[in-house]
Amino acid sequence: MAIVVNLDVMLAKRKMMLKELSEKVGVSTVNLSILKQGKVKAIRFSTLEAICLALDCQPGDILEYAEKER
Repeated sequence: MAIVVNLDVMLAKRKMMLKELSEKVGVSTVNLSILKQGKVKAIRFSTLEAICLALDCQPGDILEYAEKER
């Protein structure tokens, strides 16, 4: 996938566990884990906004575009 999810990096920087983020954002730990692994096909802007608010970061801190190697 060309979009890389750096949620695990931001969680580590903020010294926050996935369960704590789940409680703050109101999204299940299972869904956040799938996001963290980069296995999601889409994310709602409201969810992304809540994650950014909880982690005090920008969307670009969580999502990154990386060109695929050919």
